[in-house]
Amino acid sequence: MLKLVVLISGSGSNLRALLEAAAAAAFPARIVAVGADNDADGLAHAEEFGIPTFVVPPGSFDSREAWGTELVTTIEGWTPDLVVCAGFMRILPPNAVRALSPNLINIHPALLPLFPGAHAVREALSAGVIETGATVHIVDEGVDSGPVITQTVVPIQDGDTEATLHERIKIVERVLIVQTVRDIALTHINLKELART
Repeated sequence: MLKLVVLISGSGSNLRALLEAAAAAAFPARIVAVGADNDADGLAHAEEFGIPTFVVPPGSFDSREAWGTELVTTIEGWTPDLVVCAGFMRILPPNAVRALSPNLINIHPALLPLFPGAHAVREALSAGVIETGATVHIVDEGVDSGPVITQTVVPIQDGDTEATLHERIKIVERVLIVQTVRDIALTHINLKELART
């Protein structure tokens, strides 16, 4: 059984999908804790499912590295097999990435390597592309630059706004993150091998 720690910053819609999936006896992973960088609304989902939560706010530390050290220490206290950034909007400092990767994955609302960073949906619309999507990737020391694990395409429709497109991507993200975690748990995906490519 794969043990997960999930990190969030916001409403936790991807977290919710993972919690619902993990509640099924047949699902090969369990969430042991949910962490955040602020008092995120999504922590309520974890509490509803009886999952412990923690908050490590960056503003409480003198440096990003000190914050990263405390975050890793807290995560490692739960001895997870995998850490999932599911709407975690902080760039992890290199010391945290080195401690956790390659068992550290993120879901991003674009078809990486296109449109990395915090404004992926807006940038896809501005670029005039006909499709975007969602990507699950291994976190490395860059910004959304780690090895791609899996992707799903989302067509851009006439009249799409940032809000409407992002909502359609979120639907795809929820399916993609659950499937990816399942495939990692069942060893259909080997993160160490992917990280070497």
